Amino acid sequence: MAGTLLFNALRDAIDEEMARDSLVCVMGEDVGQYGGSYKVTKDLYEKYGELRVLDTPIAENSFTGMAVGAAMTGLRPIVEGMNMGFLLLAFNQISNNMGMLRYTSGGNFTIPTVVRGPGGVGRQLGAEHSQRLEAYFHAVPGIKIVACSTPTNAKGLMKAAIRDNNPVLFFEHVLLYNLIEELPEGDYVCALDQADLVREGKDVTILTYSRMRQHCLKAVEQLETDGIDVELIDLISLKPFDMETIVRSIRKTHRVIVVEECMKTGGIGAELIALITEQCFDELDARPIRLSSQDIPTPYNGKLENFTIIQPHQIVEAAQQIVLKGL
Repeated sequence: MAGTLLFNALRDAIDEEMARDSLVCVMGEDVGQYGGSYKVTKDLYEKYGELRVLDTPIAENSFTGMAVGAAMTGLRPIVEGMNMGFLLLAFNQISNNMGMLRYTSGGNFTIPTVVRGPGGVGRQLGAEHSQRLEAYFHAVPGIKIVACSTPTNAKGLMKAAIRDNNPVLFFEHVLLYNLIEELPEGDYVCALDQADLVREGKDVTILTYSRMRQHCLKAVEQLETDGIDVELIDLISLKPFDMETIVRSIRKTHRVIVVEECMKTGGIGAELIALITEQCFDELDARPIRLSSQDIPTPYNGKLENFTIIQPHQIVEAAQQIVLKGL
């Protein structure tokens, strides 16, 4: 089987679920005839028509609210944010309605909605198009959050998210769309709440997600030559965390590094280390290390942009410090 690009894996997942279930629909800016800003919905408009692939005005709060209402009446909408940063305009709908209505209605309504789109720090996209919103939404009750990192888990997670009866925020990274690999055959579906044990090791646990998985893999190559045996875990599920997998790994390695593209203050890493400290404090032989982006708007300048986010050599240095020096 020829390899599949990540954006095509997402498209295949949506196409298969739309064919399987007539209640699945897509809405967002330019998702129809244009096929989406990154072509994730390419050709779906011609296949399923304008009532199931709906081009919306530039009004994120409005069409996200429309998706909530559609879900309340029994549909299974997929909302595309042309850029995830734009969904800040829909924060009220996601937090006060999408996340709460199942609870506040006493279970009379379910909100089976997927909110997806490109985010993360790209290549010179500027501050407003380089948002990492996972931490913004992490405190919102009633929603699940996942971040894909490979074509395989992108497809499997998307299918699972569409089928789930809860709202799912589905984070894609703008620089991963052209990753390519062969996909499993058949109706491949991933669990929404399970981390991926990418590599087993005994010296240090590295926890990461999204694009940083690729940076960590590069760092692991260097660390192998240094004789450091890394256990690498892709979190995948950002809410809830798969603490069972995380705790099991830390009990083996007794050291942990969190690598994220999210900002350091109030980020995913901050919450994760708090949980690790609560649940694994006596297992740790060294202080946890958190490698996160700097707390500044992402610069447009390419060199400055690279300085704001974690690079593979910083992961190597942190692992050497925690394993070889015991700090």
